[in-house]
Order: sequence, then C-alpha cells, then structure tokens
Amino acid sequence: MLKLVNVNKSYRTSEVETLALREVSLEIAAGEFVAIMGPSGCGKSTLLNILGLLDSPSDGEFWFFDEEIARYKERQLTLLRRRYVGFVFQSFNLIDELTVEENVEVALLYRSVARGDRKRRVAAALEKVGLPHRARHLPQQLSGGQQQRVAVARALVAEPRLILADEPTGNLDTANGEAVMDMLTEIAQAGTTVVMVTHSHAHAAYAARTLNLLDGQIVAATLLAA
Repeated sequence: MLKLVNVNKSYRTSEVETLALREVSLEIAAGEFVAIMGPSGCGKSTLLNILGLLDSPSDGEFWFFDEEIARYKERQLTLLRRRYVGFVFQSFNLIDELTVEENVEVALLYRSVARGDRKRRVAAALEKVGLPHRARHLPQQLSGGQQQRVAVARALVAEPRLILADEPTGNLDTANGEAVMDMLTEIAQAGTTVVMVTHSHAHAAYAARTLNLLDGQIVAATLLAA
C-alpha cells in the first residue's frame, strides 16, 4: 500500500542544508497499525508529513496505492490526500465556533458530498466514537478525551484508507489515552491503515509494528509478538 525506496528529505536555506531523512526504505501494508518512535528531531514528523502527502521526498521513490508519486505537484497531492488520508493531531485542531457535528462535517465539505449523505456519515462517525449525545455541543464544553474522540470522528467520516496520528494521546490522561488507542486499534482491525507517531512505549505496544528512527534513519523495527 505504502512503499518508500531510498527516500531522502533535505531542507535548504541560503546558508545550510539539513538532511531530515536518510535513505529510508519501508513498506506498510493495507490495514496495518504501525508506530513510529524516536527522539525529538530524528525525522518522525518529516516521515509522517511525506506519508500524509503534506511534503515530498527530495529523492527516492514513494509508492502510494501502487502509484509512484514522489514527483507529483501540490495539486495532485492535495487531491490524493482528500481522497485517501485522515489526520489526528495531539492538539485536536477543532474549530471553537463550530459544534461537534459541524467540526466533523468539515472533513466532507471539500469532497463534494451531498448534504443528506454528510449528515448520515457524521452521525455514524459520532456513534462510532461514542459521542452522538454531544453533537450540538461546542468543543470547549467537552473534556480533552472527548475532544480527541471528535478529532478521531473527523478523521473517520471521510472513510479514508489511511489515518495518520501525530502524538494522539500527548494531551490526555491515562484513561482517555487508552480509550483513544483502543479506537485506533479497532480502526486498523476494520481494514484502515494507521500510522502513529508516539513517545509512549505503552501506546506503541498497541501497534503491530514499531519503527525506531534516529538521525533520519530507521535503526530498528519491532514486531508485536503473536
């Protein structure tokens, strides 16, 4: 499903060039749950941005659903991202002025989904994360755990084939963090690929495979014991 071959990513200024990823090669199968770990500055966010079509490799191959897209233009990447990718962020990124259902619906507004279908899909997504009774509430009326569940519903509502989660439990207490991890596990078991950046070894253990990055390179990969 996702395949990187000898991918490098560098950032240049007028005076210096920084190599964020170095000869990264990996494959992620459909429906797989993969965790990415490593110290700050090791390239985790850069890798996640490339996988989420928010950035492109400087060189190397990137196969996305059997399509080599490493040299795609921004408009082409945007169309693929809207069609295939959902995001869950540490900071929730909800719009304070919109209700819970409106925040979830935002993910469908750029996809030309008919109004009736949008309402049905929003209701189904909120039901899946256990928040149908909060549909008319504003984000500030929810707990942190509930806000993150809204963010998961927003990622799910477009029925993506890939969900990227960047420290999704970083702002949550233990109980709410485990609840979010249970949801991501269920999403992967239902066939959606999940790639998560985390600093938590306990939460990485929910994934089927953990990739460890150091200085822009994958230095270890750990499979969950059967």
